[in-house]
Amino acid sequence: MKLMDTAELVKQPPDVTENPYRKSGKEASIGKQIPAPEEETACQFFFDLNEKQGRKRSSPGRDSKSSPHPKQPRKPPQPPGPCWFCLASPEVEKHLVVNIGTHCYLALAKGGLCDDHVLILPIGHYQSVVELSAEVVEEVEKYKATLRRFFKSRGKRCVLFERNYKSHHLQLQVIPVPLSCCTTDDIKDAFITQAQEQQIELLEIPEHSDIKQIAQPGAAYFYVELDTGEKLFHRIKKNFPLQFGREVLASEAILNIPDKSDWRQCQISKEEEETLACRFRKDFEPFDFTLDD
Repeated sequence: MKLMDTAELVKQPPDVTENPYRKSGKEASIGKQIPAPEEETACQFFFDLNEKQGRKRSSPGRDSKSSPHPKQPRKPPQPPGPCWFCLASPEVEKHLVVNIGTHCYLALAKGGLCDDHVLILPIGHYQSVVELSAEVVEEVEKYKATLRRFFKSRGKRCVLFERNYKSHHLQLQVIPVPLSCCTTDDIKDAFITQAQEQQIELLEIPEHSDIKQIAQPGAAYFYVELDTGEKLFHRIKKNFPLQFGREVLASEAILNIPDKSDWRQCQISKEEEETLACRFRKDFEPFDFTLDD
């Protein structure tokens, strides 16, 4: 062995793989510095949405003096560049924000299909539902249930969809559809029919299934959730029509506004957006669970 070269000594025989449970020194040191996802502490943002709203809510984890060695919270995920949807970002059009929770917020959609087309967005920077921590998922579900009750009280059912493809920040689209327009089955059939026409494999998945069980972080996908809880899922492998969700809902079979399938054709003035946002806040207030905190 003394006469052998170092390279010969460390050379592995054929068909040998690395131990999958062993970390290199560098990886181990990095792992110690990054806390687990559940240790994340949400950022809370306070600003008045209008003159009537000024009720502040206490942010969790403020009483750090009670602990001699408070746990250092992990910073929320940071966007790689300017983001139009991170609430702390200067790019956010805050006049469209209509409600703020602890981990998520609601905003009117820019160029919405209708006046009450809203988005559920995480306050921190997350790309998709798959990447959300447990507490953020919990509040997303709370917003979804509250919006369903809100729209039901106004004679509408809501359709939710997410396109995790060529997007940097999670946007859960929530579009209300008047009950008089069509049934839930009509909406489901419209999505399946148009998917088949465009050779998109849209599969029905169990109502109570978790998208995290189907898609891995970073995977591209599109999914629809109906008011009954039924879900349709497509794993994007190559190309995907960016306006697919809007095209289906704008079609003659549902909202019958095909000219609004592209949001860029639906933009209105800032003054009109402010008026719509103010109206939505007022209408939504009786259902606002954040005021109970």
